[in-house]
Amino acid sequence: MMFKLSVLLACLNFWLVSSMTSTGRAGHGLVGYGITMYNPPCAFACRSAISSSPLNCTESSLDMPGHSMMAMGSGETTPECYATDDVFLQTLAWCVSSYCKDIPTWKLEKYWKMNVAGIAAVQPDAKESYQQALAKVSSVPTETLVSGDPLNKTSLVSNDDYMTNWNAMIAFEGVEGSHEKYGLVLLLSGIVIPIAFSLLRFVPWPAHLISKFNAVFIYPPAFGSRHSEATFGFAHVPTRGQAFFITYLIVINVVLSSVGYRSMQPNSWYPGDASKEILTYTTNRLGVLSFANVPLLILYAGRNNVLLYLTNWSHGTFLLLHRWVAFLCTLQAVLHSAIYLQIYVASGEHSSESQLGYWYWGAIATLGMSILLPTSVFPIRAKMYEMFLAWHIALSVLIVAGCYLHILYRFNHQWGYEVWIFVAMAVWGFDRVMRFARIARNGWKTATITVIDDDYVRVDIEGVCGNGHAYLYFPTLTWRVWENHPFSVASTVLPATVQRNHSTKVSAPSIDVEKNGMHKSIDSADPSSIEASSEESLPIIHTKVGMTFLLRTGNGLTSQIRSHTSLPVLVEAPYGSHPDLSEHSLMIGIAGGVGITAVMPYIRAHPGRTKLFWGARTSGIVEATKSTLKGVDKELFVGERMNVIEVLERELSDPTEKAVVVVCGPPTLADDVRMAVSKLGSGKEQVSITLVDEAFSW
Repeated sequence: MMFKLSVLLACLNFWLVSSMTSTGRAGHGLVGYGITMYNPPCAFACRSAISSSPLNCTESSLDMPGHSMMAMGSGETTPECYATDDVFLQTLAWCVSSYCKDIPTWKLEKYWKMNVAGIAAVQPDAKESYQQALAKVSSVPTETLVSGDPLNKTSLVSNDDYMTNWNAMIAFEGVEGSHEKYGLVLLLSGIVIPIAFSLLRFVPWPAHLISKFNAVFIYPPAFGSRHSEATFGFAHVPTRGQAFFITYLIVINVVLSSVGYRSMQPNSWYPGDASKEILTYTTNRLGVLSFANVPLLILYAGRNNVLLYLTNWSHGTFLLLHRWVAFLCTLQAVLHSAIYLQIYVASGEHSSESQLGYWYWGAIATLGMSILLPTSVFPIRAKMYEMFLAWHIALSVLIVAGCYLHILYRFNHQWGYEVWIFVAMAVWGFDRVMRFARIARNGWKTATITVIDDDYVRVDIEGVCGNGHAYLYFPTLTWRVWENHPFSVASTVLPATVQRNHSTKVSAPSIDVEKNGMHKSIDSADPSSIEASSEESLPIIHTKVGMTFLLRTGNGLTSQIRSHTSLPVLVEAPYGSHPDLSEHSLMIGIAGGVGITAVMPYIRAHPGRTKLFWGARTSGIVEATKSTLKGVDKELFVGERMNVIEVLERELSDPTEKAVVVVCGPPTLADDVRMAVSKLGSGKEQVSITLVDEAFSW
């Protein structure tokens, strides 16, 4: 009896350990969506009940190096053994015929051909068909197989053994299908909901109701009065609109992690242990949801995020969502790993499992996430952005590779879990290809640098065009040739050159073709702009298409630019598109410092009344843009603080006007404008006011 028990335990241990990694044939799709695990389950349950018993052709452990007498009688049953052993084939055929009465014969034959020898991609065919094996059973077997005992003659499979295996497979495949279904819900809702909410802007709601709704539920910070400025220098408070969607993401992840579980006992995989069964299902769910979050967080972070074109949500909003999804993804991965660690330690399998490839690659991916999350907080990004970006990309690549190898070594593409990682790779690859395409389209250019004052420089790049913002690479400025930074496009026409008919050239103010069209003469009311050599000579304006950027120099790359007059540059552009604000009769632009570069395109393009309020630290940048601002109704605040609420109340004195406020500047200014617009929009008066915040987030 003790010998039989030791053999049974050795066989069971071998089966459990070997089942931790699977080398089954590759599936296509996801479980429940193109992939079935056990179809038909009755046939799989029969084979599972029989396969724990050694056959006449099973290799004895005595013939296998490294095995002791304690495991005598146990060993490996090869696919060739299963495919040729008469007793096994006849016992399986009889069991299938007994329990699969409602399954068509053709389907049973298909199962037989594909699964009798095993589930490997390449394996031998059974020596005979299902019907041939069944025909050899001349009478009803009289003996009932005891699971784990040697199978020496055609036998019956007890109903108890069959049901425990059937329950295990039905429950497992059902819950695995739920994992994938909930993963799809999570991923698709993260894409569809932003699009759906953005479509609401096309519904013709009353203007004052939209203004009041936005002022109460969308614009203000979730709490406090700061959104663009980091709270305590550590993190940004989301707006109420952003907080609604962040709350949805948290709730849907928690709910989908918690529902859809069902224990089926008796269960051959979890005999008498429903709690371990549910715990295993739960940790598998967490793993799948973590995978489903990976493509979503990569999508949200991308510069070429298609949602930027399908919604009216800003890049800053998606970057904020990226961080929250990354937190949820990391939490799920940590819980998945921690729960499995506890399960394996409790079962005594940790020492063997931790040596396998799937284990340590999963651990590497989880550890990478756990490092990446805390090292991406705002203070680190602000103080060492270039270093942050380098390790962020390196760790992200390692994490995605670790996730893929975790699945490859564990399931060998059998159940489609790698599809989530393939989707993530595709999203990341699309973004990178589009970046390269934008750079390649613009080609190798030369940037002309002009120092304005101690704070600002102007960068002119001839031969490129586009509005919004651009990412500039200065590959000869630093050994980090990949380093790039975003800057708003101040103008798409470079400073013009004035030429007299006797070839005397002098510098002239830049011409604003976006507002006034291409000028062929200079305003004679501004004699300082040219030197007249004769009354008969007529000035000829030479304008060039290009991009102009105004940069406030800091401690990094921008400080190095000041010491050069020209630099080779690669331009990744254009990015961003200005929303159509022509329905607003009044546009108020509020800019701080180089924020003027983002506000002026709105001012120039708006067909209605415009008013610009611009605050600058020094007069140098004001003088540098003097010609650009010519003809603009404006108020300048040089070296002084702007009272935002006062200027807005003054400009919004006419309640019949439909106004839009465009702001770009330091975080404190952007937050002041946000709070002022929220206050005015939520007031008792029926004010129609819309906020456009052009602050760039990273």
